[in-house]
Amino acid sequence: MQGLFQIGAIDSCNGLLPVVKVIKKGFFPLVQLGIPILLIILGTVDLGKAVIVSEEKEVKAAQSRLIKRFIYAAAVFFVATFVSVLMNIISQGGEGDTSSWESCWRAAG
Repeated sequence: MQGLFQIGAIDSCNGLLPVVKVIKKGFFPLVQLGIPILLIILGTVDLGKAVIVSEEKEVKAAQSRLIKRFIYAAAVFFVATFVSVLMNIISQGGEGDTSSWESCWRAAG
């Protein structure tokens, strides 16, 4: 099993396999999970504050913000999936050699 940072390996990424691994195994999961969780927590805290204040106008505004944050969280969560599907469609129908980036991405996984 390869480590996260294997330097000097011959790969399909032209030496960028460690960078691609950091993006695929570090950055994407952080974005996919961290940001939606943070948005939902912040929305819940805002709604809790509005309920404690007991102003109906504030509660409605907080509910609206919470719904928007749920939508944003779902959109952020699925961005990587949408991009992956789009790239697969483009690579299957496109002209030229698109297999190098695809093999590089798979090698990082």
